[in-house]
Amino acid sequence: MTLNKSLARFRRSALAAAVSVAATPLFAAPALEEVIVTATLRAESLQDVPVSVNAVSGDKMAEAGIAKVEDLQAYVPNLTMSETGIGTNIYIRGIGSGINPGFEQSVGMYFDGVSYGRAQLTRAPFLDLARVEVLRGPQNILFGKNSIAGALSLISARPGQEFEGSVSATYEPDFNEQIIDLVLSGPLTDTVGARLAIRKRDIDGHMENLTLNRDEPTRDEGTIRAIFEWDATENLVAALKLEVGKFDVDGRQIEIINDQPSTSSTGSFNGRTYAEILDFTEVAAGPIVLASVDADSSVLNNKQDFKRSSNGDYSYNDTQNITLNVDYYREGHQFTFITGLLGYDTEELCDCDFTGAPVFSVGAEENYDQFSQEFRWVSPVGETFEFIAGGFYQKSELEFFDSIRVDSDILPGLLNAADIQEAGGRGERPPFDLEGGPLDDVLFSLLPSPLSGLLQPLLGPDGLNALDLGGFGDAGDAIRDLGTPRYFTTETELFSAFLQTTWNVTDLFRATLGLRYSRETKDGSRKLDFVNRATGERPDEGEIDTVVAKNFSAERHDLSGSRTEENISPSLNLQYDVNDDAMLYGTLSRGFKSGGYDARSNASPDNNQIRPLQNPDSDPLILVGSFEYEEEQATSLEIGAKTTLLDGAAELNIAAFYTEYDDLQVSIFDGTLGFNVGNAGAATTMGIELDGRIALTENLMMTGALAFLDFEFTDYDNGQCYQGQPADSVVDGVAYCDYKGKTNQYVADYSGNLTFVYTTMLTSDIEFRGGADFVFTGDYNSSQNLDPSQEQDAYVKTNLRLGLSDVSAGWEVALLAKNLTDETVISYSNDTPLANSIFGSTGHYGFVEPPRSFAIQGTYRWY
Repeated sequence: MTLNKSLARFRRSALAAAVSVAATPLFAAPALEEVIVTATLRAESLQDVPVSVNAVSGDKMAEAGIAKVEDLQAYVPNLTMSETGIGTNIYIRGIGSGINPGFEQSVGMYFDGVSYGRAQLTRAPFLDLARVEVLRGPQNILFGKNSIAGALSLISARPGQEFEGSVSATYEPDFNEQIIDLVLSGPLTDTVGARLAIRKRDIDGHMENLTLNRDEPTRDEGTIRAIFEWDATENLVAALKLEVGKFDVDGRQIEIINDQPSTSSTGSFNGRTYAEILDFTEVAAGPIVLASVDADSSVLNNKQDFKRSSNGDYSYNDTQNITLNVDYYREGHQFTFITGLLGYDTEELCDCDFTGAPVFSVGAEENYDQFSQEFRWVSPVGETFEFIAGGFYQKSELEFFDSIRVDSDILPGLLNAADIQEAGGRGERPPFDLEGGPLDDVLFSLLPSPLSGLLQPLLGPDGLNALDLGGFGDAGDAIRDLGTPRYFTTETELFSAFLQTTWNVTDLFRATLGLRYSRETKDGSRKLDFVNRATGERPDEGEIDTVVAKNFSAERHDLSGSRTEENISPSLNLQYDVNDDAMLYGTLSRGFKSGGYDARSNASPDNNQIRPLQNPDSDPLILVGSFEYEEEQATSLEIGAKTTLLDGAAELNIAAFYTEYDDLQVSIFDGTLGFNVGNAGAATTMGIELDGRIALTENLMMTGALAFLDFEFTDYDNGQCYQGQPADSVVDGVAYCDYKGKTNQYVADYSGNLTFVYTTMLTSDIEFRGGADFVFTGDYNSSQNLDPSQEQDAYVKTNLRLGLSDVSAGWEVALLAKNLTDETVISYSNDTPLANSIFGSTGHYGFVEPPRSFAIQGTYRWY
């Protein structure tokens, strides 16, 4: 960068800073305060950064009640984050990794320079941040190889030169939300400063659990962070961050949102909704009751009304982080060393039938440990050639365990009923064919018959199972007290080196070339077995394998593998300063996301035939699962402009992008209980993103962002069919639907937000600050199989904040209103497990965002 260019930027920064400190209307026209970001690993004005980036300040997050990534998405168009029944989704521009612990996220998250690539960590609450920067599009040079869709950079607030502190409390009565934040910061010695931040948050939740008679999801969150900053010499600064946290959740914001009558050929199910089947089902032959189930009547609540039916579930999470950041300066060069130790432990129980009937549940545990070391060398600005170079090393280990649990007689009883009416069709058929015989007539009609009297002496007190006809009517008994322990481990070692160099060709034109080389080794293993939870014994191979395969699409397996990948990610950026108030840029980049191993498939990829059925006329039963998946690639072109208007009173930024993804990694629900990871072929995403702000007057500020997005699968012939959708192809007995030409989950044609903030002095001491946020989006599909019935309608959410403060006295009180328009929003939906695959009933469950709420917030600061 030339001296003239540096001076021009300094003049703009100086003018903005001078205006920002004005306390009285002494200027002829309002102007904007400069926003500084570190998206390029240098502290730069947002208007000088050649990236589509949104920056949200810590003050804004505190005022708006933004407590986690899920809250942040409202203020960043084309960013979507949602919890699911057994995972977390985070998407940028329609691209995300889906639900699978084997995935690193396509949207990388970095906290003070340390990679937080695990999906579970995106659920962790925010605490005392300086700002969050959201970079959209592939960020593979400076932020790592796997950030193929974008990156979130979280920056903690640092200790200041003066002693200061604050305490803030928020109370929301409808959901009984209580938040207390405490911050203490200041110098400990002449060279050492410290900052302590503590957050405690409790909430009862916005859903009513009819089965357990309680509000959900209750949250108990607590985080403590201490940062020590040591100015060792004029040229050496070291910062040590110690953080521990927990976020425990009981219950979920899940409810059944629709439930259709069964179309099953089984008489006891046909014409009845899944809820009605669970509520009470009885199969009898004359006076003999062959099978009976009777669940809590709360299951009959099968529509969206902020009321759920559930036996209880939870997610308990503990996190630990130590980060050491050392900066050394020499002759304008900056050398940075970032050492990170990160770990978390998760224990979860999912009531994964999502009803108040104890059909089945899934228990899971996840343990993760990570060590990383990064070195950066940042050259001085103002030279003809500037560069950022460095190396990165990371080693991590993940241990994941889960198990389906059949703990009640509900599912065994229903499977027995179906097995009776289908002549053994839910398990292994008898060794002789009953079809067409007199016994078959009795069992299918289930009408009183003289034959029932003949059967009764044979049946005895145990019903049809006493006949022991090799599987006739006993399919459910095979899975009583079933457990399916699955153990998944993966160890990853990554080394990468990167260089980004800028050539300041003229005062107005710059060219930046970036390269990142990565070498990654992964070892993975997955083992799934069956166990009797009552006895702890492993059952021998037998009818249990057939029943589990037919009804759960699962099989025993033991898999392992090792893989090594090497990649080079290139990027070329061109920038041209039209004048001091307008900059144009264009970026061409290619990114990679490594392959790996599937943690959640219930079957091996070997198309194994489940043990031969006793009836030779039965079709062979073959399951197709997955284990290893390959890397995906992205080629992206982005052009944009950063402009300052109205003599510094307004800014407008625009970016247009086009990205092609090849071998896109997807996690596909198998229609029963599992998720199979594979590579989808190809997709393109394109659109336009705008953001800006304007000081309408010295008292009134308007900010806004708008995004238009178009996503299309260009090659994806093995997509999951939604319930009732005719298959486009059948491979090894598995039905697939072609997604070519279709969009993706969460993709809305448009989304954005508009914010107005009005500030004025009511008296010489009392300031009024009022803000209104309007968050809007077009229609999008909340399900990953793109079921047309799961379209979320367009909406506009309105949030308000009205505050009074006395800056000199240090106090502030505010009234907050969230979702003032009381919009009902389904953030994620999917097929109700087993409802269709076993019982022929089409239904869905959904994650429902909170309705309208009001809160009061009080803050006291001292300096």
